[in-house]
Amino acid sequence: MIDEAVQPLLDGFVTSVRTVADVRAVWLHGSLALGDYQLGRSDLDVIVVVSGPPPPSVAEVHQELIRSDPLAAKLHCSYMTDLADLSVRHPTFAQQRYFDRPVTPVTRRELAIGNRSLYGPPPAELLPPVSDEELFEFVRRDLRDFWLPAARKRERWYRDIWVDLSLLTIARAHVTLATGDLITKRAALDILPRLGAPADVVEDIRRRRYGPEFRIGPWWRHTRAGLTRRFVRTAIPTVLGQQLS
Repeated sequence: MIDEAVQPLLDGFVTSVRTVADVRAVWLHGSLALGDYQLGRSDLDVIVVVSGPPPPSVAEVHQELIRSDPLAAKLHCSYMTDLADLSVRHPTFAQQRYFDRPVTPVTRRELAIGNRSLYGPPPAELLPPVSDEELFEFVRRDLRDFWLPAARKRERWYRDIWVDLSLLTIARAHVTLATGDLITKRAALDILPRLGAPADVVEDIRRRRYGPEFRIGPWWRHTRAGLTRRFVRTAIPTVLGQQLS
């Protein structure tokens, strides 16, 4: 079930975007589709399937929603025209800006698992399936080519988002490469201790994402950054090595 505080926003988005684009379907993925949504903390991940390139006015739809409802700032949406080509970069509105990005094999698998439609046919009726090999190859490449090089740069690791996503991505990748399953971010927190993640950092993530909100000081932010970078540099080769062994 979608949180009752979010449903009106999603309904309003569907109505608004259909006035400016030729919409075939609107799908949910991420925490909304997998049952791990946290009000005010989780993103609202949406895919809109359109018959042709969306007009620039779709950005105005998002901006108007943000002005009327603060939760809309977390509504991240890609507009898909080509459903089959994994390499296509789709117009996307996220982080309050408009840019292009691919809809990854992980997102496509999430869409298939959740099979949640706000409008039109569900993903299973329109979206070609992603093979396990396509999924595994993306997960390996993401760890090897994005997260591992990112650990060499210090500044970004003082930010909560980099700490959270790096550790959760590693834990989720470990499970996917071992079993083919996709797990939620909440479930990933239970996997991290088995991978040797620093216990204090795992608890920091758990409290900020699922517990009462709190602020952290500069000393812990600095210490946490170092612990996280060291874990990322050692855990990723281990996860990749387990898959190759």
